[in-house]
Amino acid sequence: MTTNLKTIAVIGLGYVGLPLAVEFGKSRPVIGFDINAGRIDALRAGHDATLEVSKDELATADQLTFTSDPADLAAASIYIVTVPTPIDAHKRPDLTPLLKASEMIGGVLKRGDIVIYESTVYPGATEEDCVPVLERVSGHTFNVDFFAGYSPERINPGDKQHRLPDILKVTSGSTPEVADEVDQLYASIITAGTYKAESIRVAEAAKVIENTQRDLNIALVNELAIIFNKMGIDTDAVLKAAGTKWNFLPFRPGLVGGHCIGVDPYYLTHKAEAMGYHPQVILAGRRINDSMGAYVASQLVKAMLKRRVHVDGARVLILGLTFKENCPDLRNTRVVDVVAELRDYGVHVDVHDPWVDAADVKQEYGLALVTTPEPEAYDGVILAVAHDSYREAGAATLRMYGRPGHVFCDLKSVFARDESDLRL
Repeated sequence: MTTNLKTIAVIGLGYVGLPLAVEFGKSRPVIGFDINAGRIDALRAGHDATLEVSKDELATADQLTFTSDPADLAAASIYIVTVPTPIDAHKRPDLTPLLKASEMIGGVLKRGDIVIYESTVYPGATEEDCVPVLERVSGHTFNVDFFAGYSPERINPGDKQHRLPDILKVTSGSTPEVADEVDQLYASIITAGTYKAESIRVAEAAKVIENTQRDLNIALVNELAIIFNKMGIDTDAVLKAAGTKWNFLPFRPGLVGGHCIGVDPYYLTHKAEAMGYHPQVILAGRRINDSMGAYVASQLVKAMLKRRVHVDGARVLILGLTFKENCPDLRNTRVVDVVAELRDYGVHVDVHDPWVDAADVKQEYGLALVTTPEPEAYDGVILAVAHDSYREAGAATLRMYGRPGHVFCDLKSVFARDESDLRL
């Protein structure tokens, strides 16, 4: 067991922090910290509710300890911050978790310590927003007494093929020497290699444009789906035909949620507007993607009306609530937009998802899940998330929840075109 390596503290043990803590905990002392005491108790018992790390994998990290006591962080020399960076109701960056984590670290920060941020932020946030908090609380001077780094997370929830060690890691530091140390630190666990950015701001910018680029590409395909629908052309068929060209990018239409793609562009546009530039292309893409829930609901309602279904009081079953398939991640799921819009039409909406905890759904979104949908009870059925269990059940089985004359919407184009009545 290695004992001569600096102790790391990972602050925030969610989808990003826990895999990181486990990998480092295989070879050096690691303190895994989370403010949620229930989360800490579960991890100590070998259970990860995010399903990113198995009980056996947790057991391999024999130098990893878990705590919810900030005083325990004093034993560390390197702090890695992996807390959420959401947006508020007005789509403005909410740095509250990041700044509170910085305050907590500042209370135990020692000379020579390094604080590395992985949370997605706008360029400049580490040195302009977080470092001043560290200085104020600790009384130490930046780049004299303590140092900083930024290494953007690239975790893909639910993806068992691209795990943390298999994803190339961008690194950076506040001085050339610290940049080297941060890079070497991550290189010790990332088998795919590292890329040392020339500055913290460059690393921050690189992270935020990764998901902005994906957001814009999906927005383009969403807009094309709306256009092709008006033309009576199947979007999936168009994409398959266009995809035969060697450099055509395989993006698909759909709801854009999750902790990254639906959030990160607002961090970049916020910073741009603060500097006097009003982004046009990025915000146009965001408007399209944010409107897709309402569009899906309106298309379902139109299809129901064509079948003489009385919409006010109709029943609709939505299959899937998570932001992506085969994982329990509910963060920023845009399926809730479909629910809200249908309710505005007077529709009674039931939601089913075998991947999520009903209590979490109730707390986060105020929705009560149905565990066993009633057969032949719904005027509309929407396959919103392509969980394997739905895919394996088949369209015919899923349609058994619908009444005669119901509308089946295959939002993810999981099944053949003739097996559904509506899709993007």
